[in-house]
Amino acid sequence: MAGNRDQKVKILYLLDILERYSDEEHPINAVQICELLGQCGIYAERKSIYSDIEKLRLKGYDIIFTKVPKTGFFLAERPLELAEVRLLTDAVQAAGFITRKKSLELTDKLKQFVSVYQAQELASQIYIDHRKKAANEEIYYTIDALHRAIAGSKKTELKYDRFEVKSGIRTLREKTFVISPYAMMWWGDRYYVVANNEKYDDLMHLRIDRIKKITVLDEDSRPFCEVSEYRDVFDTADYASKIFNAFGGETVTVTLRCKNETADAMADLFGSSIVMRPSDTGYFTFNVKAAMSLGLVQSLMQFGADIEVLSPDCLRNQIAEKSRQLCSLYGE
Repeated sequence: MAGNRDQKVKILYLLDILERYSDEEHPINAVQICELLGQCGIYAERKSIYSDIEKLRLKGYDIIFTKVPKTGFFLAERPLELAEVRLLTDAVQAAGFITRKKSLELTDKLKQFVSVYQAQELASQIYIDHRKKAANEEIYYTIDALHRAIAGSKKTELKYDRFEVKSGIRTLREKTFVISPYAMMWWGDRYYVVANNEKYDDLMHLRIDRIKKITVLDEDSRPFCEVSEYRDVFDTADYASKIFNAFGGETVTVTLRCKNETADAMADLFGSSIVMRPSDTGYFTFNVKAAMSLGLVQSLMQFGADIEVLSPDCLRNQIAEKSRQLCSLYGE
């Protein structure tokens, strides 16, 4: 009876062996598979391996027989390919809102999608800079709570850490907010929730790694149409395209005159769909919708005299005032 039971689960163990111990550079033959099955307490004959592999193929698994670099089988297609796992592990490493501990745990989970040999290669290339990592281990719970609140259109109450400087001393102050969350957005290497503070009539951004002790309330969220330009759906992609450095504000149409050398930078900053029109020699102009904010001012000022804001006047005036402040600071 025990032997029959073992045979029924053999094909599952076989699939696990192919997932863990085979790839294009490391094919595995039937004898090796039998040995690995034996280590799992399952007896198997070499000929039965071919039959089981054919059953897996009929189920849709892409199992290839090869003679290079050696004779054997390997699993050619996986839920996540090596390049995809590498991309995701790099993203986890770069994400400042994920703690170092959870980054290591998550990369270990991602490595289960590739063979043990590929996982070893990934492990040798993973470097996590703990200096850039958040310390809040509640991050997963917070994300889950925000997801449930957004899906259910419910308000949340939360504690939020903010740095303040008083008498030359930097302190971390905890504030309590009741918010209506509308979307979560990855900006730079930080993760934000876009929400409305019930005390105001606009949108705010809170860093999710600074949120603690979050509670989903029974009270319905405030409709986002009351505090934003969106009516039926909160368009996160559209909203993200208009904000800069995670600063929100009223959407305006901005006209810029730029040196030709800044074309790539403008496409990176505002998106490749902007229409660049030739202007006077060496320059082009374009229009773009953006949130009027300090973040926009900072983003434009980094290019110095290579770009000029033609409109709106309120943005020109803000940049002019910031420039005067800089000149005054540096004695010009």
